[in-house]
Amino acid sequence: MSNEMIVEVCYALPNAQTMIPVTLPIGATMRDAIERSGVLQRFPELDIARMKAGVFGKVRALDAAVDAGDRIEIYRALKADPKLARQRRVEKVRNEGSREGQKWLGSSRRAT
Repeated sequence: MSNEMIVEVCYALPNAQTMIPVTLPIGATMRDAIERSGVLQRFPELDIARMKAGVFGKVRALDAAVDAGDRIEIYRALKADPKLARQRRVEKVRNEGSREGQKWLGSSRRAT
């Protein structure tokens, strides 16, 4: 039985994604994988002290152990609050006067 495992460290930008396979000793942590991958040097804007990361879409602490085959994902901060962005989209549709936008107004405010 081997004392090593392979994981993948992923970081996605709007126009490109980076996936780096990393060989680690059994019992290594998310922090170990991220540091060993070289992604911090490749993307200097990343700050390991403030970053959020996870495995297969589930946020995990950087000191959490990883398993062979894990895809460690480094998450970027959201550019807009999802709730606010949705409200803006609904307002835009309403202002355009489309039937789709009218269904959100409620029966008392609908134009007949």
